[in-house]
Amino acid sequence: MKLVFSERQPKTVERILLIESGSRHLIDQVVPVLRQHWPGAAIDLVTCFPGVPKSLDEPANRVFRTADFAGAPARARLYAELRVRQYQVGGMICSGEPVMTRWKLALAWKIPAKFLAINENGDYFWIDLAHRRVLARFTLARLGLAGSGAAAAAARLLLFPFHLTYLLLYAASAHGRRAVRRWTRPGTFSTL
Repeated sequence: MKLVFSERQPKTVERILLIESGSRHLIDQVVPVLRQHWPGAAIDLVTCFPGVPKSLDEPANRVFRTADFAGAPARARLYAELRVRQYQVGGMICSGEPVMTRWKLALAWKIPAKFLAINENGDYFWIDLAHRRVLARFTLARLGLAGSGAAAAAARLLLFPFHLTYLLLYAASAHGRRAVRRWTRPGTFSTL
């Protein structure tokens, strides 16, 4: 990911990398929007789904399937191949679906391109400091910490250490009582 700390946008866009981390129909909605803004750009796709989306069924576009890159050496090959292709823009579909989350983050970290966060409506924004407030609100909404569920989520987060402490103390007392019984009455304790 590059240009995170800059408001600059790529001047010319010849190649776009899309990470399909959502339902297949979302890609078919997003590609026409991207083609409007960058009409001559080739759009490559990293996906976990079989087949090629209708909107990317052109010879200039390349599809990379995550199933073909299982294991660390294969992933390193993928990262190297994607870096060689010199993408100016990368797009991540952030639809709230838990699809390819690790891949999405790893690719954003490893690929030197200016990245977009694309929601399920096809709207997008640049991931950079200029859009940090939008990114923060977007992240809070995806984590369930915005809107009506925010208070309940915050309460669960604050109460978590107390719940964990209670459970650990309960387990320690149960096992402690069991150990005391074993030592005080050695013949009466059965180990089923």
